[in-house]
Amino acid sequence: METFFAEFIRWLPKVGLSHFLIVSAILFALGIYGISTRRNAIMVLMGVELVLNAANINFVAFSRYGGVNFDGQVAAIFVIILAAAEAAVALAIVLNIYQRFQTVNVDEISTMKE
Repeated sequence: METFFAEFIRWLPKVGLSHFLIVSAILFALGIYGISTRRNAIMVLMGVELVLNAANINFVAFSRYGGVNFDGQVAAIFVIILAAAEAAVALAIVLNIYQRFQTVNVDEISTMKE
């Protein structure tokens, strides 16, 4: 077990831009899969959050390896703030839909009543 940690510590400085892009692409693909296949509104929102986190990883990685000082970090902070606001509004909408229709499945909600 100690050799694994020693190898990991030696490998850590060798992490490059491609590693971040691969992780970001995997998160983005999982988010798109969650958005397109899930029927539950909460799971769709989780997919949107995964897509936004993938964008954040790209912003920070290109900021670190692209030679730009803090532009990527600033953009990532704005995306995090946007995601928090989006989650609050979306959860309020989902709670209102649940109160009105007694379900959060997107397919079962066909009409919006006043």
